[in-house]
Amino acid sequence: MISPVLILFSSFLCHVAIAGRTRVCPFAGILENGAVRYTTFEYPNTISFTCNTGFYLKGANSAKCTEEGKWSPDLPVCAPITCPPPSIPKFAKLSAYKPLAGNNSLYGGKAVFECLPHHAMFGNDTVTCTQHGNWTELPECREVKCPFPSRPDNGFVNYPAQQVLYYKDKATYGCHDTYTLDGPEEVECNKFGNWSAHPSCKASCKLSVKRATVIFEGERVTLQQKFKDGMLHGQKISFFCKNKEKKCSYTEDAECIDGTIEIPKCFKEHSSLAFWKTDASDVKPC
Repeated sequence: MISPVLILFSSFLCHVAIAGRTRVCPFAGILENGAVRYTTFEYPNTISFTCNTGFYLKGANSAKCTEEGKWSPDLPVCAPITCPPPSIPKFAKLSAYKPLAGNNSLYGGKAVFECLPHHAMFGNDTVTCTQHGNWTELPECREVKCPFPSRPDNGFVNYPAQQVLYYKDKATYGCHDTYTLDGPEEVECNKFGNWSAHPSCKASCKLSVKRATVIFEGERVTLQQKFKDGMLHGQKISFFCKNKEKKCSYTEDAECIDGTIEIPKCFKEHSSLAFWKTDASDVKPC
């Protein structure tokens, strides 16, 4: 028969041995799509958890090693951040959307919208799934109308034969003979209810000079042949002038602007009878 004293002594020794043993919890150094911060896995240390961008912590952000050698609470996991299908704005439709998690989108996923005809988009056409599991701000589609474009003086304008002109409708302009269109030939109704430009028709220039050699678009031409019907609005020519002191020639520009052109004061036109006079265009350049 075993003595009660011996039993108590044996129990005491067992408790002493357990008390002297270091308790270690299972290895927890790897968290898929995340990271674990720790010093050791021994009781009573605590470890903490973080997830990579695009994932969220499903569970506690820390755990403690207990006396029983277990983690409390249980270790978490890093789950992917997802967004439900985006809401479609009024008068819009999805033009690009490829969900990757069932019918949902993963963090960073994008959706692209476009507006229905006659509607303009205000805001970004592309939305993104955020780290909070929602989408960035949705755009707005608004119906846009433009007034009928005005006919320019000395010209004409064509546009769709309909009762109302809407966003992205176009109009084309033209001018009568001897007039030049100042602005684009085609304009468009923009998102603010205005036309992209307002072209006008500018008059040609009649030249008071009858005989001269000038430079036009980098080439020497005779005024009486090249511009016998006048110059169009916006055309530029360079006249030759004499520097009498240095006995050389230089050029000065002139431009036709809506029917008016200023001939440089330095230019001297010689009569066809004054054959003994040297034209400025034949003098060496300065």
